[in-house]
Amino acid sequence: MLPLLKKRRSIRIFQDRKVEKEKVYQIMQAALLSPSSKDNNPWKFIIVDDKEVLLKLSEAKEHGSTLLAESPLAIVVLADPKQSDVWIEDASIATTLIIMTAQQSGLGSCWVQLRRRYHSSGEDSEAYLRGILNIPDNLHVLCIVAMGYPDEIKSEKKIPEEKWNDVFLNQYEKKYNF
Repeated sequence: MLPLLKKRRSIRIFQDRKVEKEKVYQIMQAALLSPSSKDNNPWKFIIVDDKEVLLKLSEAKEHGSTLLAESPLAIVVLADPKQSDVWIEDASIATTLIIMTAQQSGLGSCWVQLRRRYHSSGEDSEAYLRGILNIPDNLHVLCIVAMGYPDEIKSEKKIPEEKWNDVFLNQYEKKYNF
């Protein structure tokens, strides 16, 4: 797992190449198998591969969503807060597994945050997506994961030495010595 985590970086430039259905199936298996509080599984997912829809999604918020216009695939992550009071955490776990399974499958991805974000018109990003994707009122949007074959190379992630100062033993500020 550590080699996979070190290689995983946010990819914002993708090849013009379709993601195979088998890979999408694997990624969705990971999402649907993800842990959730009380096994409530409050999440829902919308897979988007239509270029016109991806273009509209790219305008979902003022900054940070434009990469969706050139993404071959996106997965919109939704959840029902009435089904779970920790829907944000549950949907975040599923999103992390989507991202890691994409990485393992040779794909790049980038989390596009939408909860508590706004369209350039001032409209809530979630409301903007509701109109495009026909999302029911009981579901909330956490994020969109842009995905595809990477067309950029990023260096392996390394842990800066000072970050080890953020690890404590038994109480805060008592440094854990490795």
